[in-house]
Amino acid sequence: MKKIYFASDFHLGTPSFEASQLREQLIIKWLDSIADDAQAIYLVGDIFDFWFEYKTVIPKGYIRFLGKIAQLKDKGIDIQFFTGNHDIWMFDYFTKELGIPVHTQPIQVELLNKNFLIGHGDGLGPGDHGYKRLKKIFTNRLCQWFFKWLHPDIGVGLANFFSRKSRAAQKEPERYLGADKEWLLLYANGKVQELPQTDFFIFGHRHLPLDIRLQNKASRYINLGEWLNYNTYAVFNGEQLELKAFENPDFDITKHQHQSGSLT
Repeated sequence: MKKIYFASDFHLGTPSFEASQLREQLIIKWLDSIADDAQAIYLVGDIFDFWFEYKTVIPKGYIRFLGKIAQLKDKGIDIQFFTGNHDIWMFDYFTKELGIPVHTQPIQVELLNKNFLIGHGDGLGPGDHGYKRLKKIFTNRLCQWFFKWLHPDIGVGLANFFSRKSRAAQKEPERYLGADKEWLLLYANGKVQELPQTDFFIFGHRHLPLDIRLQNKASRYINLGEWLNYNTYAVFNGEQLELKAFENPDFDITKHQHQSGSLT
């Protein structure tokens, strides 16, 4: 049976050229490993640590990754791309050049007879008001118009400077904060009240693999983790959805499973 794969937060481009290129090679190796049984691959945001599409220019690099997803798309695998808070300025390049849809908001979709809500997760749930205000600026057409008039060497250089100060550059993995502080868990528990038919809420952004059964006891919140420490992804075969790690023998999924009402 064909499977559905989900991954996010590759953060290609950080923290250095050498480290990013090694991670890119690992990601390509993972994509090769799933190519024969993948029906669809959902890339759920922050795939790049920075991305801005000028009218005739895209960021330098990532050629092996771009070539690989083009090859998989040409092979007939459905690939869906989501923007995150680091690659929020993706426009139509992937759609025109690769035939890959780019989603800027969470989507609801039925996959192998199960219902999913999928999105990067930035700006969802309570709190994080500073970022929510910043996101309004980043998505403002006038602000984007002004930014594009910066020479790419200046614009990309400025973005990379701030990127090095971001959470993606942290050396230590994130830790679970508890059910009353995990914003995406709170969002999922609220959203499932209006969308009770949703089986899985799939997000990235949090940089922590999580598999949590929601308060309705039927639905699950899955956070995909990241590829700076965990190399984690989710796979759905029509019956079971599992969080796994690629070439990370130290990953123990039981340490990342929590009860929705637990504060531990």
